[in-house]
Amino acid sequence: MTTSNPGPRTPSTSRQDKVMRRRRAARLAAVQALYQADIGQVTPDTVALEFLQHRLSEDFDGFTLGDIDQELFIAVFRGTHAEREELDDMLMAVIAEGWSVERLDSMLRHILRAAAWELAYRPQVHAKVVVSEYVGLAHDFFDEREAGMANGMLNRLAHELRPDDFQAD
Repeated sequence: MTTSNPGPRTPSTSRQDKVMRRRRAARLAAVQALYQADIGQVTPDTVALEFLQHRLSEDFDGFTLGDIDQELFIAVFRGTHAEREELDDMLMAVIAEGWSVERLDSMLRHILRAAAWELAYRPQVHAKVVVSEYVGLAHDFFDEREAGMANGMLNRLAHELRPDDFQAD
């Protein structure tokens, strides 16, 4: 009896996939924490502490908070919350005429703010990755119209903030 060998395992690929999934789950958790801080009108530290202490077993896109990149979660959540006025100004520069950031759905606004924060403050992550991650989150919550709006806004913002990331294109 012969068994077929599916080929060599590539631990780096599976490790890399796991890292990417942990980061995506961290971004999702950060956006949800931003939403909670906004709706609940509680301090960011209270929300972050609640997420880290009491929501460790809650499912975020197939991961629990114990499985996510907690450093990324904290960085995106706190950074976005602290810089939201500046981020709103950035988003206003790329939003369609006749729209305002305040007019956007609250969850979409938090997705866009978090993406803008990463584009502005985390240059080590390629702009295309940031745009792709947050457009993916927009697709998780909204239909094509809102996700398309997020894609257009984030692409324009990425090109403005990080033109070097698009030099080879």
